[in-house]
Amino acid sequence: MGIANKRSIAWGIANAASKAGARLILTYQNERLGENVHELARQLSNPLVLPCDVGSDEQIQTLMSRIGEDAGALDFLVHALAYAPREALDGMYADTKREDFRVALDVSAYSLVAVSRAALPLMQGRQGTIVTLTYLGSERVIQNYNVMGVAKAALEASVRYLANDLGPHGIRVNAISAGPVKTLASSAVGGISTMIKLHGERAPLRKPVDIEEIGDGVLFLLSPLSRGISGEVIYVHGGYHIWGM
Repeated sequence: MGIANKRSIAWGIANAASKAGARLILTYQNERLGENVHELARQLSNPLVLPCDVGSDEQIQTLMSRIGEDAGALDFLVHALAYAPREALDGMYADTKREDFRVALDVSAYSLVAVSRAALPLMQGRQGTIVTLTYLGSERVIQNYNVMGVAKAALEASVRYLANDLGPHGIRVNAISAGPVKTLASSAVGGISTMIKLHGERAPLRKPVDIEEIGDGVLFLLSPLSRGISGEVIYVHGGYHIWGM
């Protein structure tokens, strides 16, 4: 969930999972984005492409019903989407409007709760896994990230609570904290190009992260190799968070 175009982190994840042999179900929010997703889906083996706006519980339930009819079950779910109004990412966080805060938390954090709950009947007892995407702005102040940092903090807390809830059903829940990547979503963050440049200069690996590296990190969490890991945030950003100044 969350592919917008070929530069999306979600597309890097889809590619990694497809190469590992998974049959994928891709979702899109609206018809405009659906055109891109349908075009990209042609590169995959027998994918299912379905609409779903995670702001609607009805659409989420319809999605899971369609998946149940076509595939019967789910082995994993990747939640790679977030949103905050553009104006909420400028200026002071203290100036965040109440409605902008609600939208950011609803789409970026609550949607993981909603889709996990709806997917439970399709995943329970299959040793399945749910993975979402977060960012360092959840724990440190990142200029122009503002309310999205708060939303990502709520998302990470949700990962822990969901891991506890779904663990007895044989489902693991984790997050990947990825480094900054130039995507359609990140273009709303002022100074994203500078962030990527500085990241590449300061991270221990001395280079920016790319969607292929993030895709492989998520693939690890989707695979049985990570069967003992749940409720965790795994960093895929070249070690940037260990840097102190």
